[in-house]
Amino acid sequence: MKVYSGNRIILNLIVNKNLFKRVIFLTPRERAVAAFELHEPDDIVPTFELQFQLAEWLLGKKHISQEELDMASGAERDRLLHENAELYLEEAERLDYSLINVSMGPRKFEDLIETIKILRRLAGNKYMITAHADGTMAIPNGQNMMDVAIRLAEKADEVHEELRRNADSTIEYAKKLVDAGAECFAMCADYCFNDGPFLSPRMFREFVTPYLAYIIAAMREMGAYTIKHTDGNIMPILDQLVECRPHAIHSIDPQAGVDLKKVKNLVGDKVALCGNVSCAILQTGTVEDVIRDSERALRDGMPGGGFFFCTSNTPFVGMPLENYLAMLDVRKRLGTYRKCCE
Repeated sequence: MKVYSGNRIILNLIVNKNLFKRVIFLTPRERAVAAFELHEPDDIVPTFELQFQLAEWLLGKKHISQEELDMASGAERDRLLHENAELYLEEAERLDYSLINVSMGPRKFEDLIETIKILRRLAGNKYMITAHADGTMAIPNGQNMMDVAIRLAEKADEVHEELRRNADSTIEYAKKLVDAGAECFAMCADYCFNDGPFLSPRMFREFVTPYLAYIIAAMREMGAYTIKHTDGNIMPILDQLVECRPHAIHSIDPQAGVDLKKVKNLVGDKVALCGNVSCAILQTGTVEDVIRDSERALRDGMPGGGFFFCTSNTPFVGMPLENYLAMLDVRKRLGTYRKCCE
């Protein structure tokens, strides 16, 4: 018999004939909260992805595009938004995600807001609704790399003024998302290449750290959780990332030589870690390769809690679905902190 109490499902199980044992299973959202707060969930390690790009292969459905939505109006537009939100929920249910990151489909702000509102109505408090918001300086693209370097050297005051405006704008943007129902932010400005950050640690402290800390402090004041994502070798700036007080760091990139066990030992008592099953192995390896790397990630990341089990980037188009599902099967087999009914 299922009895619902708050956000938890309490099962009364008959054990040894007439003996009853009460077992509490956390909701997906509660698992996320436990990990963000650096605790072990009572049941299984939480999982999520910044994007799940394989819905068409798993569920036979695709997220709607902004172009499709722009061509619709009235009831048709509402239907498309609801279908898109329902697909997020279907993915989360099927894959046991704790976070739903609203990053697939419509890109316009008003459509993002409406999607978050629909998800909150449909999902209640079962999942943590997440959205992208950053505003800090990311790696410049190949076309403007030289211009950025020159401006940093010759027009630093001007750059700082732009960074302050970007930070303030991001905070106002985040407030509107929180009002709509978001309670977590994925901060996805990339800072690092495989051989290190695009700025030296000294320049990173000048041009990134103060603004990242400022934005995260404001998000915390809103009551939101934060996940700071950056690919690449973060080790030269790891101390500064942690100093900015995100709740979690994603993705602890193995393709850049970042060792999850080492990072866990260094900062696992200060920040939750997300990752870090190798996307290279998931894309080109065998199922057996994926199983070995998934076991390694759980072994290195789980102890003591404060860990989200996920890929080192996203399950992207072209990654074999069977490999990704094999990764999640390892979680089911080895990702439990406490066996039920013990």
